[in-house]
Amino acid sequence: MSRSPGRRATVRDIAARTGVSIATVSRVLNGHPHVAPETRQLVRLAAEELSARSPGRGADGARAPGGAVYLRCPYVLTDYFGLIVSSVAETLALHGHAVVLDAGEAEQHVSILPSLPSRAGITGAIVILPPEPGDQLVALRASGFPFVVVDPRTPVPRDIAAVSAAHFAGARSVTEHLVRLGHRHIGVIAGPQDWLAGGGRLAGHASALADAGVLHSPELTRAGEPTVPFGRHAAGELLDLPRRPTALACFNDKTAVGALAAAERGLRVPADLSISGFDDIDLAQATSPMLTTVRQPLAEMGRIAVSLLIRLMEGHRVDALHVELATELVERGSTGPAPAG
Repeated sequence: MSRSPGRRATVRDIAARTGVSIATVSRVLNGHPHVAPETRQLVRLAAEELSARSPGRGADGARAPGGAVYLRCPYVLTDYFGLIVSSVAETLALHGHAVVLDAGEAEQHVSILPSLPSRAGITGAIVILPPEPGDQLVALRASGFPFVVVDPRTPVPRDIAAVSAAHFAGARSVTEHLVRLGHRHIGVIAGPQDWLAGGGRLAGHASALADAGVLHSPELTRAGEPTVPFGRHAAGELLDLPRRPTALACFNDKTAVGALAAAERGLRVPADLSISGFDDIDLAQATSPMLTTVRQPLAEMGRIAVSLLIRLMEGHRVDALHVELATELVERGSTGPAPAG
């Protein structure tokens, strides 16, 4: 079956090549588990072959320069996400690529990834903290479509390009800072534990405490959505414990701001209670006192993601597909020595 010039491989093309039904091809590309292994392999090989021969690629199978990049960030573009998106867009412009932006929380409920390989004019994609199940990322990779994940929500296979910050090391550094100030009874306001960042940061806190001879108690942990209201609620619960913590290590700067609000019940920060954040967004310097936090290189994450994507689109060899960028502890006024007694 020949395909008309200017059109990329579709589910129908793959079905015609393999002799299996369109429904089966769709199940394979969407990562549906109930497909025979040999059929799954047949469909994926056909998808890769058709993608390599599709218009917009060179003779070696690499996608030709130019074209638009699909930038998916299904969140409100403030502070954290806005910095990454801006960096990605600016860097892509330097390389001559237009951006198709897909943003806003409503987009979390729209299935986009399976359709990307067949979208006209789209030569690659960058997806930020994708809420989609891992199977969809695996299927997209199997189709031969070049993309990069920034700050993956869950672990991604080694053959999928990903850029993130050093969550474990960053959390460990801020808890080590609190330990050096004499804190041992430290509460942790953690992020969602099914997020890669959530688990990594909680493990970093526990590691630093273990080195100080302290076993972190689950009673001192509250996990939830990384928002100001949750931070205030979680801090309130921890500060109401019979033996309240002397410090709170928060998942991000937003939860730390919530914790600062909860401390207004008469506690002085940092004399009675130390509070730390993570990210170092502008909000961290708008509080009183300003937040001790962990700086993530958010703009650099965007630039590195573009660099990886350009190499993938041009068919270059990429040996280091998973890039983890170092974080930096930023000491400000919200942390101080543990109160006596």
